[in-house]
Amino acid sequence: MSDSGLATLRDYIRWAISQFSQAQVFFAQGSDSVFDEARTLVLGSLHLPYELHDKYLDCNLHTDEHAIVQSILKKRIEQRIPAAYLLGETWFAGLPFKVDERVMIPRSPMAELIPQRFSPWLIKVPQRILDLGTGSGCLGITCALEFPDAEVILADMSEQALQVADENIALHQLGERVYTLRSDIFAQLAGQRFDLIVCNPPSLQTEQWAQLPREFQYEPRQSSRSGCTGLEFIHQVLQQASQHLSNKGLLVLDVGQHRSKLIELYPMLDFTWLEHSQVGSAVLALTAQQCAACQ
Repeated sequence: MSDSGLATLRDYIRWAISQFSQAQVFFAQGSDSVFDEARTLVLGSLHLPYELHDKYLDCNLHTDEHAIVQSILKKRIEQRIPAAYLLGETWFAGLPFKVDERVMIPRSPMAELIPQRFSPWLIKVPQRILDLGTGSGCLGITCALEFPDAEVILADMSEQALQVADENIALHQLGERVYTLRSDIFAQLAGQRFDLIVCNPPSLQTEQWAQLPREFQYEPRQSSRSGCTGLEFIHQVLQQASQHLSNKGLLVLDVGQHRSKLIELYPMLDFTWLEHSQVGSAVLALTAQQCAACQ
């Protein structure tokens, strides 16, 4: 990779767009487009904000900065490492989160729904919130900031994931009311009830995972795969959630591409499907009473 003709931030962003397009780099892990990915990586590699005013894009890079930007762009193109892992951070619901290969890269329509407080479906301001299968902690921490009086539990079966979640609790200075807990789904939460349970579970079939673009192979397998149907984790959450919801509690579940399958499998349930802008990913809401019917 040569820096011939590449002098400014704008040069590198344009060049990266061209190279990413030519190499058919895949985007779906935090970036919406090739432009978004190029700007994120070029500016992020130099610790510059994504919102940097365009007038600064014509600033020349120093020699050491050329090397930094080139190295990151080369890894993105040749190794297909996702941008969030290369930078060690990403954004969710307008908030920064530390991420690495111990956790999935945050992406869920709940980034839109949490700031709306799941209105009008959440009828009680939650005092206790559970983020089940938390990974980086992005859902639970975003909820904690939206509901400043709530205690929040970030639960995951991966000790490594919880280490990242702890880093994000510290980043957002929430250590007094947000806690991590190692739990295999609800197994270590016996007797505990919550006013709100949020969950973005693994939902890919095993064979689907193997066919994904190379970028996805860097994410932890156990966080994305859920048996031969992709529904095993979701089934367990639906069948056990009523035991952990308060009387006016709400379960909000990101079920990915499984909307039609769940309607078919649970004909007795009147799922509430929450509206958002992300195509191909469905989010359902169920009251405690509705969850009881899943048992």
